[in-house]
Amino acid sequence: MTARTFPQDFLWGGATAANQLEGGYREDGKGISVEDCMRQHFDQDLRDYNLQNHVTLEDVKRALETEDMVNYPKRRGVDFYHHYKEDIALLGGMGFKCFRMSIAWTRIFPIGDEEEPNEAGLEFYDRVFDECRKYGIEPLVTMSHYEMPVHLALKYGGWHSRKTVDFFLRFVRTICERYKDKVKYWLTFNEIDSMIRHPFTSAGLLEDCFPGQNFEEVVFQAMHHQFVASAAAVKICHEQIPDSKVGCMLTKLTYYPYSCRPEDVKKAQDIMRSTYCYSDAQVFGEYPRFLLNYFRKNGIHIQKEPGDDELMRKYPVDFVSFSYYNSYCAAENGEGLTRSAGNTAVGFKNPYLEESQWGWQIDPMGLRISLVDLYDRYRKPLFIVENGLGAKDLLENGAVNDDYRIAYMQAHLKAVLDAIDLDGVDVMGYTCWGCIDLISESTRQISKRYGLIYVDCDDYGRGSYDRYKKRSYDWYRQVIESNGASLF
Repeated sequence: MTARTFPQDFLWGGATAANQLEGGYREDGKGISVEDCMRQHFDQDLRDYNLQNHVTLEDVKRALETEDMVNYPKRRGVDFYHHYKEDIALLGGMGFKCFRMSIAWTRIFPIGDEEEPNEAGLEFYDRVFDECRKYGIEPLVTMSHYEMPVHLALKYGGWHSRKTVDFFLRFVRTICERYKDKVKYWLTFNEIDSMIRHPFTSAGLLEDCFPGQNFEEVVFQAMHHQFVASAAAVKICHEQIPDSKVGCMLTKLTYYPYSCRPEDVKKAQDIMRSTYCYSDAQVFGEYPRFLLNYFRKNGIHIQKEPGDDELMRKYPVDFVSFSYYNSYCAAENGEGLTRSAGNTAVGFKNPYLEESQWGWQIDPMGLRISLVDLYDRYRKPLFIVENGLGAKDLLENGAVNDDYRIAYMQAHLKAVLDAIDLDGVDVMGYTCWGCIDLISESTRQISKRYGLIYVDCDDYGRGSYDRYKKRSYDWYRQVIESNGASLF
């Protein structure tokens, strides 16, 4: 019997984001991003993502007055800026075909509205891409991954301003032209739907900068500008790099009805539609009726410029990428039910699932269900660009035994292969999240580790920053080498 394997051209790899990985936040002319202003709150329940992401104008001003890198851990990351050769060599040692990363906007245009880019920033990514090429690794580059210059947020109101579209497209033209021979795969906006849940890091929006305005309308206006910018970025990328592929990226929030009561089924359906509507706009090139109906019923008015709708229709994305970590349950009446944490969202706990140390429920079948739902909806290639387990790893004698991570990844990858082999889903690749330990977005800790490579530092930035292979490193290398056959 022939062993089951993934498609021959499957893109195996791992995923990161500049703001969580690089550090060097003042190196070589880099400007300050919105994430550089986000503080870790050691005194709060770190399972509560909403508490972590509530930020005011005063919070940002306070951040700009200090060079503190303990309470603002995104500033230090794991120092990829100085370790990139070592780190990419480690990724190459696992046999990576693909490395998802982002380009920090603030390295290229430090405050965002300059006419000319920062050459030192451009040269850094030249070096990174050249290292990737040495190991046969295709970069998958996110253009905007929570990294907009904070100057644009404070001076212009972030993505609420039409001017930000122009500033962003200047950045896009610059990086596409510079790296046209080095990068083929691109994503426009990371988890574009997340603007609803954390508008400052996604769009540079601070509610107290819009006094007297309907802030929900402000958010949706910013969302429209990102839709337009995404379509324009696809156009630019296709023109400058003819063989390029450009994808959108959404937070795959998978909700089940808590019971078979029709009210619970409808509640789950409503939540799912309220997430899909944002990727719908990028895939189909027009606003879905669901969202237009919501605007009408809630008195939300979006200002468009002539040509916006035509641009969106003409330049949809080539593929759909997404993050998936866990699933949730939905109920019309949640009285007596226990809430469950997850990736920037909450739901009700599923009694049939186990959970991680951070209360995220572990559901490999949910990934298969998600793949089928997305492929049936969009009929475009799918790319799993985030999936992984955050856990407290223990380094002992230079080794980390993370069998729990191996079990998580093995179960999820088997589910992916089932979706491909049994359900007929077209999946381009899989990049596990945080292939090297980095600063977690949901808690701004490093102790919530995702990596297959351990970085020796703690939540306060103390440590040698030496790198160590975890047990999962060799396991994943065998998976890639066998193209998935070793899973069975």
